[in-house]
Amino acid sequence: QLQLVESGGGLVQPGGSLRLSCVISGFSVNDYAIGWFRQAPGKEREGVSCMRRSSGAINYSNSVKGRFTISEDNAKKTVYLQMNSLIPEDTADYYCAADRSESDRCKLGPVSWYDDWGQGTQVTVSS
Repeated sequence: QLQLVESGGGLVQPGGSLRLSCVISGFSVNDYAIGWFRQAPGKEREGVSCMRRSSGAINYSNSVKGRFTISEDNAKKTVYLQMNSLIPEDTADYYCAADRSESDRCKLGPVSWYDDWGQGTQVTVSS
């Protein structure tokens, strides 16, 4: 059974940093693409970053490019999202998800492309 569990969210001041973790079980980081998504109150869920370890593919949305970094530790079965220079607009629930399709790429959307989801972790950027 595939499972993804996020952690690392919290309250941070503008300009601060957080590192989110996504621990996976039931599969390997090598098997599928892993994406990070976020959903702010009243807004649709949007793709933030994704990676596919097998091909080395990595993508970022324009809104986070240069501030967020996705990485993985295969031994720990964990995918990270390092978030720097946080702004209030980054406030959202953050989710990781697995894309089981056979591809060399990773996609930031549509959301329906991803098959398995974690329960989310809340990030609030506020002074």
